[in-house]
Amino acid sequence: MWEKEIDIHQVREIRTRTTVFLGVGAIAKIDDICADLKKRGLDKLIVVTGRGAYKKTGAWDHVVKAFEKHGISYVHYDKVTPNPNTHHVNEAAKMAHDFGAKAMLAIGGGSAIDAGKSVAILMKYPGKTAEDIYEFKFTPTEAAPIIAINLTHGTGSEANQFAVVSIEEKNYKPAIALPCIYPLYAIDDPALMTGLSEDQTRYVSIDAVNHVVEAATTQTTSPFAVDLAIAVTWLVYKYLPVALKDPKDLEARYFLTYAALIAGLSFDNGLLHYTHALEHPLSGVNPNLTHGLGLAMLLPAVIKNIYRAKPKTLASVLMPMVPGLKGTADEADLAAHGVEKWLFSVGATHKLKDEGFTAQDVEKLVDLAFNTPSLGGLLSIAPTQATKDVVWTIYTESLTPYSK
Repeated sequence: MWEKEIDIHQVREIRTRTTVFLGVGAIAKIDDICADLKKRGLDKLIVVTGRGAYKKTGAWDHVVKAFEKHGISYVHYDKVTPNPNTHHVNEAAKMAHDFGAKAMLAIGGGSAIDAGKSVAILMKYPGKTAEDIYEFKFTPTEAAPIIAINLTHGTGSEANQFAVVSIEEKNYKPAIALPCIYPLYAIDDPALMTGLSEDQTRYVSIDAVNHVVEAATTQTTSPFAVDLAIAVTWLVYKYLPVALKDPKDLEARYFLTYAALIAGLSFDNGLLHYTHALEHPLSGVNPNLTHGLGLAMLLPAVIKNIYRAKPKTLASVLMPMVPGLKGTADEADLAAHGVEKWLFSVGATHKLKDEGFTAQDVEKLVDLAFNTPSLGGLLSIAPTQATKDVVWTIYTESLTPYSK
């Protein structure tokens, strides 16, 4: 019950490669951030957002006030959608170049932050395009300074080196991991997240759970990644039902935000494997599919596949959702069914068939999992051998619930 002794209204600095301001009211730290940007000569910014959340949450009022106080001018790109694509990035990068922007501020969830990180790269490489980045035609080593105001408790993108942007024409949804895109500053203010819808609350938190289930079980994992994973699943298990019942509960939002942040640090160290490698083809084919929902539909089948390879680790990580696991290889079905039962208990009841995918789509999805740039790298560090037959089985078993 340690969390009862944490004052959620005290804004704390979480020091990773990014300085993260965490706590209720942390948005006020944008004033200090802008003061520092001004001292650094970073007085012209491009702001990257979606279409409305930056205003609805109240974040924008604080940002504009700080800009005015510290003499920072800006241009604003506000067309980012869920599952952002290369066209968004290219348009925003052109706007940044035309304006002479020196830094990038993203306000939103993972979509806005990932798009903004990509824009920050192109600000240093004016002859390149987002397609060049995400088809790995070159390896960026520089980006303009990045500031992230995070509005969801899911991706961890505000404090790690990852970004994901789709190439819609090819149904590709690649991921990049580059040290140059760690944000300089980030703000995690739970008060900005109380307006998330029930589905948003549910699926961003499930995203965080998937991050750590994968990070704790890759071939490249570390004790740090595993330890963070154990903390994340416990926090999400405890506080997600509270936030679903009362969206305004600041304690629940605080600890879900913290869980998502450290989940991002977990996979920053341990990396990812099956669930993300197989979800990206789903939302690559259907850009309207919520990322966290795609992960939720795949997770039980992934656990069934990997449990035999990492039984003790998964028994520890999944303990809140599936109590009683002993960490023996013969528990794979029990663990998979238990996780599905937990997902259903928090309202994540859809499977691939509910989202319009059929057995006839599996071949295309498998091909995309192996041919989309970057996803092969994730599959190569899975705890079991990621053959096409294995990926086919995971997709097929995810079409309908195990419980039926």
